[in-house]
Amino acid sequence: MADKARLSLNQMTTANWSVAEAVEGCVRHGVRSIAIWRHKIEEAGLAACVRAVEDAGLHVSSVCRGGMFPAATADERRKNIEDNFRAADEAAALHADSLVMVVGGCAGVPLEDARKMVADGVAGLVPYARERSVRIGLEPLHPMFAADRSVLVTVDQALELARAYDACEVGVILDTFHIWWDPRVEELIAQAAGRIFGFHVSDWLVPLPDVLLGRGLMGDGVIDNRKLRRLVERAGYDGPIEVEIFNRALWDSDPDTVLAQVIERFEQYV
Repeated sequence: MADKARLSLNQMTTANWSVAEAVEGCVRHGVRSIAIWRHKIEEAGLAACVRAVEDAGLHVSSVCRGGMFPAATADERRKNIEDNFRAADEAAALHADSLVMVVGGCAGVPLEDARKMVADGVAGLVPYARERSVRIGLEPLHPMFAADRSVLVTVDQALELARAYDACEVGVILDTFHIWWDPRVEELIAQAAGRIFGFHVSDWLVPLPDVLLGRGLMGDGVIDNRKLRRLVERAGYDGPIEVEIFNRALWDSDPDTVLAQVIERFEQYV
């Protein structure tokens, strides 16, 4: 059983809460860490977010998200890299463990070209992030997202890209929703030792009700989150465990009730 002290509320699990509301919710429920999304930072203002987190004594496990590098034109790609510089500034201000990178894809760009744009984008971001002591966490997504959200679709791919950089600068984010299916997952988690910057949990519902907004609470689907948690611990990761659930039904529910359920399922299934 995972220690509740390691639980981090990823803000998308209670998407209707502002940063201030999510921070207050964490305090009410005894959750010590939070993962903050950039559109929520934009709504509230970075200074207000920093103040809210610091006043509450919360730890920021990640800022979500950077990435989205591929684009049809050079000007768009340049703007995407500049946006990632801003993301790094936000992660630095919040003293986040990492900046989570959903690297992107583009339906109008050939797959191999998109992967090259991702590699170039990461190369452009790393020196900037290094100056601000921000760690870059590459998150491989399930292959069903390759066309528009991430051309990194396996842990192996993410590690290959990360290994071009120092292990303290670029690593991987392991999300059970995206990696549970991989027949090499145990081997690949072991290979990621020293580069695991984050671990996210949720569940894969059967049937999957929605590609993007169909994740379930742990215990409602087929993912063995506890087994995967033990594997990442064996690989040396002992940091926060984010519960990140994109689910419209949860978003339409009372966030306090959702967070109470998250804690219960975390203790029972993670």
